[in-house]
Amino acid sequence: MKAYYKKYILNFKQPSGTSRGILKTKETYFLIIENNGKRGIGECGLFKGLSIDDTPNYEKKLQWVCDHIHLSKDALLENLFNYPSIQFGLEQALTLLQNNHPFELFPSDFTLGKKAIPINGLIWMGSFDFMKQQINKKLQEGFTTIKLKIGAIHFEEEIALLRAIRKEYSPREIELRVDANGAFTETDALEKLKRLSAFDLHSIEQPIQPKQWQLMAKLCEQTPLPIALDEELIGIFTTKEKERLINAINPQYIILKPSLIGGFKGSNQWIATANAKRIGWWITSALESNVGLNAIAQFTYSLGVTMPQGLGTGSLFTNNFDAPLVVKNGYLHYNPKLQWNFNL
Repeated sequence: MKAYYKKYILNFKQPSGTSRGILKTKETYFLIIENNGKRGIGECGLFKGLSIDDTPNYEKKLQWVCDHIHLSKDALLENLFNYPSIQFGLEQALTLLQNNHPFELFPSDFTLGKKAIPINGLIWMGSFDFMKQQINKKLQEGFTTIKLKIGAIHFEEEIALLRAIRKEYSPREIELRVDANGAFTETDALEKLKRLSAFDLHSIEQPIQPKQWQLMAKLCEQTPLPIALDEELIGIFTTKEKERLINAINPQYIILKPSLIGGFKGSNQWIATANAKRIGWWITSALESNVGLNAIAQFTYSLGVTMPQGLGTGSLFTNNFDAPLVVKNGYLHYNPKLQWNFNL
């Protein structure tokens, strides 16, 4: 058995705005394991400026995995304790190595093309007109759940945008989610939540910056609008720590990004912790290529989800890999008749 890795730069079709700035490229890595003529490919979806494993030693750790690929899966994962994106890439590659299909991790009605996953349409931050243009496009494409990134333009403009949507579409016609990426402050968070709640929103992601458990707990207790923890989960590794966070904050939802929280194993631990407290959850991608998105989608379907997930990011890049993943009428489909083209 041998392993190696390759770095790859994904180029956005158009600069995409978040509260952390404008994204033009996305760096990612592929871990490739070969054994007895078979190959397993896993994407280590490092997210610069957000991943807990965004460290100068990242590639050294990847090389360590390649040099020690003869060790057991458990031993490798244990050594990758602080590198959740590499954990995820390793899980993908080892799973695929055991299967008969190079990109089929969890065979199901989804991979057979019989069932699809409901997803939300993602609206990037920008000017009022730019965001409105994106919303109209998503509605024309058949989406009934839309997620808006907020916090980059003036709050009053965002309120006006939501008001315009609700004037035209009722909550039964369009489900609205917003993601503040920690843009609110201690002094204005609750008031902004109250104003946003007037538009019958499904939820708001991460209204304040993470690591403020006491303040977040207070917001979750007083909010008129369901709060979903996102960045808050990054860097929380053990089951004990996960239980402590959930018990301390008691959010309405948590959002799982496998590349940022330790892949399948880390996600399953969070799900078990949330389910024990009757806290809702959904899964989203973190700007991976179609390789990582495919793994997340197959895993997500295997969990029997029914609410829209955040898996509509495959069309963002000019140099993504051709894959059987197809977005149609607000659903992510897997078309087994389409071919993969993974060519680094």
